[in-house]
Amino acid sequence: MTARPLLTAATHAAIAAVRRRGGGTIECSLDLGRSVAEVRVEADGWTAGGERYPFPERCKERTVYYWNGRSFEAAAVYSTALTKLVPTEWGAPTFEIDGIKMLPTARISPYEDARRKVELVSPQGKRVLDTCGGLGYFGAWCVALGARQVESYEKSADVRWLRGLNPWSPADGGPLTLVAGDITVQIGSLPDASFDAVLHDPPRFGIAGELYSRHFYGELARVLRPGGLLYHYTGVPNRLTSGRDVPREVAERLRQAGFRTREAVDGVAAQRAAR
Repeated sequence: MTARPLLTAATHAAIAAVRRRGGGTIECSLDLGRSVAEVRVEADGWTAGGERYPFPERCKERTVYYWNGRSFEAAAVYSTALTKLVPTEWGAPTFEIDGIKMLPTARISPYEDARRKVELVSPQGKRVLDTCGGLGYFGAWCVALGARQVESYEKSADVRWLRGLNPWSPADGGPLTLVAGDITVQIGSLPDASFDAVLHDPPRFGIAGELYSRHFYGELARVLRPGGLLYHYTGVPNRLTSGRDVPREVAERLRQAGFRTREAVDGVAAQRAAR
């Protein structure tokens, strides 16, 4: 169990049901499905891992609650946008920014979805650039699949805070380095041909158009060694309503930047042309 228990509406309902029956014990997850804990339920609170907790006043759907040392609060923060951790039926959570879901969850766990995408760049033994770290699922799979080094950038302090609460997010350290910075700014200081693979999972174009620019793709080509692999998540936004084909547009700009491309797993897989 995580040091700070996490509650969802479903977990809270299961604990509350034991309370209504007069108390007792229940086994449930307090870390979004990573493990199972024994919870002792009584009329005025519940105990897990030797610690005592009160019943929260409420647990809303589509919200993760964390223990702040005094009470359970929603794992959400507002600075320039509302950023929140959102539970899924798969255990591993997604996150939202102003109501926009950042990771796919409809047909597969966002954690397992990350594995499929990371496998496209064959990370074993490689130095990998993870441009938009998010909750860290790409980075976690790079490490699990044997990457030599992973340099992961995440500019949002709010997302990094959620990452610190999420038991599915990897710890910073070992092969994985989390950089608190904007890759569009910092990529200019990265050496030529310094990475063997790149994972690029930007927010949608309307939020972060600079991450889809021909200039930025040129920088990705510069820091990637000849023959190195890239995966670029695009999804298919607006294809049905506007006829816009974002994967095709991305593939064309990547080709202009010196990549060979093909569509793969909701995005574009690419290889930097050898000199």
